[in-house]
Amino acid sequence: MKQNFLIFFLFVLCFANAQEHAWVYFNDKPNTASAMANPLSMLTQRALDRRTRQNIALNNQDVPISNSYINQIMAQNGILVKAKSKWLNAVHVFGTAADINALSSLNFVSQIIFADNSLNARPTNQESSQDTNTKFEVLTNYNYGNSYNQAHQIRVDYLHEQNFTGTTMQIAVLDAGFPNVDNFSAFQQIRDNNQILGGYDFVSRSTNFYQGSSHGTAVLSTIAGFVDTELVGTAPDVKVYLFRTEDAIPETPLEESLWVEAAEKADSLGVDIISTSLGYQDFDEHRYDHQYSDMDGNTTFISRGANIAALKGILVIAAAGNDGNNTYFNISSPADATNVFTVGAVDENGVIANFSSYGPNFNNQIKPDVDAKGSQATVINSSGNVSTSNGTSFATPIMAGAVACFWEAYPNKTNFEIMQMIRESASLYNSPTNQEGYGIPNFETAFQTANTTNIALAELTVFPNPVKDKIHISIKHNYSIEIYSILGKKMSFKTDEINRTIDVSSFEKGIYFLKIKNQKGKSKTVKMIKQ
Repeated sequence: MKQNFLIFFLFVLCFANAQEHAWVYFNDKPNTASAMANPLSMLTQRALDRRTRQNIALNNQDVPISNSYINQIMAQNGILVKAKSKWLNAVHVFGTAADINALSSLNFVSQIIFADNSLNARPTNQESSQDTNTKFEVLTNYNYGNSYNQAHQIRVDYLHEQNFTGTTMQIAVLDAGFPNVDNFSAFQQIRDNNQILGGYDFVSRSTNFYQGSSHGTAVLSTIAGFVDTELVGTAPDVKVYLFRTEDAIPETPLEESLWVEAAEKADSLGVDIISTSLGYQDFDEHRYDHQYSDMDGNTTFISRGANIAALKGILVIAAAGNDGNNTYFNISSPADATNVFTVGAVDENGVIANFSSYGPNFNNQIKPDVDAKGSQATVINSSGNVSTSNGTSFATPIMAGAVACFWEAYPNKTNFEIMQMIRESASLYNSPTNQEGYGIPNFETAFQTANTTNIALAELTVFPNPVKDKIHISIKHNYSIEIYSILGKKMSFKTDEINRTIDVSSFEKGIYFLKIKNQKGKSKTVKMIKQ
């Protein structure tokens, strides 16, 4: 009897001392006024310029998290602070449930959310808070070798021929590591041209980001690798930051927080695109697993961070996942995120790969958005040789490089406009499917369409923007207008033709697109922010 009691006591003791992952959210940011008065203390000039181009105002999310609050959390008994997020004003902590719950006594703590949802008091409902005149002549030729199919399938080779190779663009690659990018010959060109702008290993908290899993090395090769006659990345001249956020061995909720940290860093540096071939649904400890109901576009920590990144003007491109053949065949996070451009995988013939995860997200938003080659994609392997590999992990950076080249051609478009232009060029735009989304985009079609129809309308004014109730359209000639939500839903609205105003008071807060067309068929798309 005593032995049984001892076993029971030890069981209870171990359970009580179990270490938990949790997010601790703060009420405010005491340093807001001083930080907002000095924007360059928060963001680089390139980041501020990106915001200006896309008419995105600075807000409280850009203000750094309070160091005083972090220090007070760290001083509490048994608490480790593993990561932090200024966007979500939260820290990721590790400790016993009792020690973590005790943090609620601090007057600056607003709420505590455990990664193990069974430890939360109730279900959580968290809120996230100029066109170029191009010449149609061949300017750049590459010998793509085995990588020709993955470039030609989406017609990014056409953009290269117009001399759009990503030169003016920056991509942050968030992955599991980048070993040997500093010495493999396939990356000699981007090293010699100083295209690697920097990086960080958030897993090891180290400035040496050339370590970890070779997955990130293979991913990068499809964007910017170069082996003449064998492999040409889809954006061979793009500049990159390399951020390791994933530890390839354990799968824990901490990796979602590290991803958000890296995205915040990418934002502050002014990158244009985030490419991520990471996804989270199952964890080593299944009590942390996400359910399909969590894949609603704005529930998981990583998806909330990805959505904010997009609202800062970054085009976030994420892999749909490789669960198409599994019992759980749906997309993972952050592929489910509302504002993320999600990529599925096809083979060399454009047939969807059976492993490519299915959409839509739980909120019935079409996912993936588009597809690229992910079955037998040409990559640089862990030995530094040209090889092939499978996964939406490779379809995603192939797409990211192409998007960089396309956006380079139209630098004054917003990230949301660029995504919609690409969707409209895709093979299944009028009849999307759950696994293929809108299909395979055609960047030649998107490029030519933009040059012939999406040209500026003279003397067009749209104000106020942001808007609360009514928006005024000022244009010399007759026009028609359509309004679409960020999810592509056509909105109904009332107009006052005499005063040329549109009543949007019934719209929910968020981003919308106004498509204005004149009597000559020329059009312009304007982003509208409803307050």
